[in-house]
Amino acid sequence: MSRGLAIVGCGKMGRFVEQLAPEYGFEVRAKFGREKNLHDASISRESLREIDVAVEFTTPDSAPANLRRLASLGINAVCGTTGWYDCLPAVHGSVLAAGTGLVHSPNFSVGVNVFLQTVAHASAFFAKYEEYEAWAWEIHHSAKKDAPSGTLKKLAEEIRAAGYGRALTLTANRAGAHPGTHEIGFDSAADTITLRHTARSREGFARGALRAARWIAGKKGVYEFREILSELS
Repeated sequence: MSRGLAIVGCGKMGRFVEQLAPEYGFEVRAKFGREKNLHDASISRESLREIDVAVEFTTPDSAPANLRRLASLGINAVCGTTGWYDCLPAVHGSVLAAGTGLVHSPNFSVGVNVFLQTVAHASAFFAKYEEYEAWAWEIHHSAKKDAPSGTLKKLAEEIRAAGYGRALTLTANRAGAHPGTHEIGFDSAADTITLRHTARSREGFARGALRAARWIAGKKGVYEFREILSELS
């Protein structure tokens, strides 16, 4: 039997999630877009009556209220919105208090999350060699709200956490319809090493979110996508 899925945010990502949901055992039974007052009364106990998990792809100013409301109504959620992480402690507390579950990530691509680990390992090696300087760059479609993106910020966190303490500049470009490229480089007088991830479409993000939704159904707690990645393989 299919589980009930709610889509909060009916933009391009929401449409991809709806299209692919049946492959992951979900039936879309509720959708909330701008016209339904995303972060207010339209997300109600009645509208979520047949819902097991909600997938949230909206905007940074809407996501925290949406996630707190979903938790208060007993609905587990997956959130792929970026740019709201200053509010994560409050959302975390609301989810734990409600006894529900949440998976969040700046990027639900399996490849990007493996890329994060690859960058961390490389950074630990290059941290030992002072002749190597690093850069971090990305390009996304012109409609993307945050720059630099949550993914690029996360890559920078991984570089720092791996022990690389020298200068690191983050550069973000926004143009056209590009789904996303992230590049990390290490350069010296002798050579250049470049690590790059390029998304071909938004499909990978949607599939990752649906895998997370299937995993979080019936569970409690707050998780980052990369923490559960090994359980999804």
